[in-house]
Amino acid sequence: MTLKIFQVDAFTSKPFGGNPAAVVPLEGWLADDVMLQIAAENNLSETAFFVKDGDRYHIRWFTPTVEVNLCGHATLATAHVIFNELELENDVIQFHSDRSGELSVAREGDKLVLDFPAYPMTEIEAVPGLAEAIGAEPKQTWEAQGNMVFLLLDSEEQIRGLDPDMSMVAKMPYDEVIVTATGDSSDFASRMFAPRIGIPEDPVTGAIHCSLIPYWAGELGKAELFARQVSPRGGELFCELVGDRVRIGGNAVLYLKGEIYVNAGKSIAA
Repeated sequence: MTLKIFQVDAFTSKPFGGNPAAVVPLEGWLADDVMLQIAAENNLSETAFFVKDGDRYHIRWFTPTVEVNLCGHATLATAHVIFNELELENDVIQFHSDRSGELSVAREGDKLVLDFPAYPMTEIEAVPGLAEAIGAEPKQTWEAQGNMVFLLLDSEEQIRGLDPDMSMVAKMPYDEVIVTATGDSSDFASRMFAPRIGIPEDPVTGAIHCSLIPYWAGELGKAELFARQVSPRGGELFCELVGDRVRIGGNAVLYLKGEIYVNAGKSIAA
């Protein structure tokens, strides 16, 4: 079977910035292990697969090691492909995820804007060993979305200077470890580490902002926020809290497109 594949840099207006995601359009779902092996072969933080169903698109996301519940940058990348490569004329794409429900992406000027659920954070006690693993003592600790832990640090400078021990981070009881603080040239800054699910550091992560936006909107007293994920590649997110939803806007740039060849009937390794 021959499949189309696209690689898009998301949450950036120029190539080699933001977060690269692979996007694979499908006529029907492949076996889960085949999609996982494609994602592992791509070796990006996320590969998105989608199937058109009437007026909406069913979407799933895979890291090199697991399927995940929600991914912002790969959804943004998928929307870029549907709008620009598949030439959808509508200005809104309706997505459905069996894990995250109804999602959408709107084309607004030169940006694509995700409409995602807002997820609250619950404050918890410090997680033993996590400060040592990250290399910083958090001021507060929260958990959210079932498998994420959030750490409030002193400053963006402190976040930028982190050099976590990934082997220790991988032993923590959370799939994703996020650090955040007020920003120097933004409302807030963050980084995300997820070696447990095959992502040592994610360059720009839409899903974590489903929890960061409600928190920082409350702390800063405003609904519209500009965020930076200060990974080495870096990314910019234009954020808004709207009731129990968040809007996350950004740009995307096509890096490559091509074909991949797989046996869709059974595991590639079989």
